[in-house]
Amino acid sequence: MAEFALDLDDEQKAVREWIHGFAADVMRPAAAEWDEREETPWPVIQEAAKIGLYSLDFYAQQYFDPTGLGIAMTMEELFWGDAGIGLSIVGTALAAVGVLANGTEEQVGTWIPQMYGDADDVKLGAFCSSEPDAGSDVSAMRTRAVYDQATDEWVLNGTKTWATNGGIANVHVVVAVVDPELGSKGHASFIVPPGTNGLSQGQKFKKHGIRASHTAEVVLDDVRVPGGCLLGGKEKLDERLARARERARSGERVKNAAMATFEASRPAVGAQAVGIARAAYEVALDYARNRVQFGRPIIDNQGVAFQLADMRTQIDAARLLVWRASWMASAGKPFTAAEGSMSKLYAGEVAKTVTAQAMQILGGNGYTREYPVERMHRDAAIYTIFEGTSEIQRLVIARTLSGMPIR
Repeated sequence: MAEFALDLDDEQKAVREWIHGFAADVMRPAAAEWDEREETPWPVIQEAAKIGLYSLDFYAQQYFDPTGLGIAMTMEELFWGDAGIGLSIVGTALAAVGVLANGTEEQVGTWIPQMYGDADDVKLGAFCSSEPDAGSDVSAMRTRAVYDQATDEWVLNGTKTWATNGGIANVHVVVAVVDPELGSKGHASFIVPPGTNGLSQGQKFKKHGIRASHTAEVVLDDVRVPGGCLLGGKEKLDERLARARERARSGERVKNAAMATFEASRPAVGAQAVGIARAAYEVALDYARNRVQFGRPIIDNQGVAFQLADMRTQIDAARLLVWRASWMASAGKPFTAAEGSMSKLYAGEVAKTVTAQAMQILGGNGYTREYPVERMHRDAAIYTIFEGTSEIQRLVIARTLSGMPIR
């Protein structure tokens, strides 16, 4: 187990510089165009695939980095480049994490490669959990999965929403209810293979920010998948459901499969927010150094300089929380104080605050699309909402600290 450290080693630094170069040279020049188009930036994803940045091998290397910092570092640099394009590049990773967290070795080896494809034939994955009436309230989920013993198939029906790559992905990972009496404990995750009948894209959302990332509803109408598409297998599911029923009778709390995926991904989402905040801070710092008012650069004014000092302090603090949670997860240390939720909560709030301060420092220019901070501010807004709102993160932290079912 690697000790917690704040210094990246030479290999990590080289990877960071490599990603930073791609973000600066490929993503940033394309960012405004794809934000305006509100379309998946396939050419940029393909460029990432050509150099190995969008690939199973690369993300596996970062995921299994013994320090835990590989994914956090990757996310920060990509989202420093652009959040919308960044999410298009890493959106598949949430589906992959869902398979890694809940699937068998055979399922991991079979399905994750099909989520990425290769440089000549890029593929996508989508993780489908939220529903129109069940976002933060996972216990309200209505999508059902019923086992057909005669054919050894699961039949899925329902509608998912807010799915990154939903409907355009090659492989969908769908969370569904298999035992309604158990509430959120009666959920399971399923692979829906490419070309499966009954899966279709519903509404595509026109969003305030992260516009280059495709977000849509996924409609499941009598979708039949083989029994082997149940992540973890039926024997494991039956055992888990039996334990959940026993724990429900005894009043003991138990986590579900979707929550395991979100817990594993929260520090990575926090790292994305850090990248956006850092990008906005750097634009504001450069502007403040070069913008002359009343005969001197505006950074000479305490009102501006102190804002920048606070921005940098908050960004560094957010990164430290993200790195701590990432290292803890890699080292197998339990989040006894909900450290994963802490990292996502604070980083998301910092991203909103810092991008707003950056716009203020740029004044009228910050409000125009001639400068990127306006887009960064729009992109940052989602980080207090998706993968658990800030209020849900506070609820998770408070419940963990108190041991009480706070509502």
